[in-house]
Amino acid sequence: MNFISIFYGLFLLSVLGIYWSLAKQKLRLWTLLIASLVFYASLHVQYIPLLLALTFINFRLGLEIGKNTSPGQPSLDYEISHEEWQFSQVDWNLRRRKLLWVGIILNVIILLGFKYLPILFKFVFHIAISSPDSSFKFVPLGISFFIFECIAYLIDVYRGAPATDQFLKFATYKLFFAKLISGPITRYHNLAIQFNTLHLPTPDQVTEALWLIARGAVKKGILADQLGIFVDLCFGNLQRAGSIDLWLATFAYGLQLYLDFNGYVDIARGSALLFGLVLPENFDFPYFSTNIAEFWRRWHITLGDWLRNYLYFPLGGSRRGLARTCWNLLIVMLIAGIWHGSAMGYVVWGAIHGLALVVHRLTGAMGDRFENLKQFWQNPLGIFVAWLLTQLMVFTSWIWFRLPNVQDSFLVIRHLWGYPADEQFAQKVYVEALNMSQYQLSWVLLAIAGFMGVVYVFNRKLKLEFHWPVKLVFVPLCFYAVWLLAPEGSLPYIYFDF
Repeated sequence: MNFISIFYGLFLLSVLGIYWSLAKQKLRLWTLLIASLVFYASLHVQYIPLLLALTFINFRLGLEIGKNTSPGQPSLDYEISHEEWQFSQVDWNLRRRKLLWVGIILNVIILLGFKYLPILFKFVFHIAISSPDSSFKFVPLGISFFIFECIAYLIDVYRGAPATDQFLKFATYKLFFAKLISGPITRYHNLAIQFNTLHLPTPDQVTEALWLIARGAVKKGILADQLGIFVDLCFGNLQRAGSIDLWLATFAYGLQLYLDFNGYVDIARGSALLFGLVLPENFDFPYFSTNIAEFWRRWHITLGDWLRNYLYFPLGGSRRGLARTCWNLLIVMLIAGIWHGSAMGYVVWGAIHGLALVVHRLTGAMGDRFENLKQFWQNPLGIFVAWLLTQLMVFTSWIWFRLPNVQDSFLVIRHLWGYPADEQFAQKVYVEALNMSQYQLSWVLLAIAGFMGVVYVFNRKLKLEFHWPVKLVFVPLCFYAVWLLAPEGSLPYIYFDF
């Protein structure tokens, strides 16, 4: 079931009608859970037992880890000595730590198993489990987001957050259809509080929800999918594309990836808001960041928070000196690359971002020692140079993300300068497929980037936003535009693969 389809619209309206007609919280949770299972069954029905089993296992592990840190009955005995109580406490905490590691290892094995078993079968047994032509995909949709949320829950409970004893509430949180496939990554306790205080959305909230869904549909259905046609044509014909074509495709893919994923999250957040639930934002104009650290605070925000809270800080963060800090940053981004996929290109992408974070940290340390350097990065020219270098690195690193086969991605890098296009390439791509010239496509990409800049200035700098009546007027116009302008047979969400 695609978010941008009449079927999803009917599904959403049907579930909303049942959900708000019920007065009891328990019945509403059952409605959401059953609807989420139906939603996932429309995409990957064979993996529902796996998700339910993982949900139950993590629920039980959370209960065990979250039991009172006092060691039980001995602590209730008034005759027990203080020293004996302390020893019992140490033993109990050790047991909790072991349970935490059991949970983490189990979840990681499940994730890596699905990510890397296809490679094992391909190279050892010469069997391709899933191929582009296959209707069966080996990796369950959304498994990465699902596993990351499980690990976050177990660690939060270990750190002192209360473990839930309500399986229905936990299962509804884990399988909630709006966020199940591609996030945003949500912490249980944030959503559980909202489950306890559900109330019918106000007219302003309904308008905001519809606006989020409508603008998300435009981002994904019109802009991202139209850009995706050119990106697929260009990166699908690497030997025939010229240097200018590859630069345009690289820039187009960066925009496509952002608009595709951001559009999905907008629809997810809008859908959740209609149920009285607020999902976290996942993007904050990342392409206007002036350094790579700021980029990761604005791109896929919930993933960045997860990496920071559950990897970077436990590794020591920035508390153990500059060298250890740089090493931690590199490790975290390499893990982020491995999380995205089993191909070597994702590891290269993670390494590039890790090295960029290291360079940023070293540059900051040098700025603390050399006042002139620090002042340069703070003046308008320095800010522009920092933005240009950051985005050049980000967009070129997307090449390994789009072409995780390193032979293809390195071929693109070699062809970025001075490589002529095949004579028939322009005819097939620009004339027959796109019906526009290379020059016109360049202006389209610049226009999209320019519009994003205008929205950024109004939203973030001037703090201006449409009032709800204006948004309500634009909602049907957006849906009508998607119906007219979206390409036939919409492209799948890019982050479905992760």
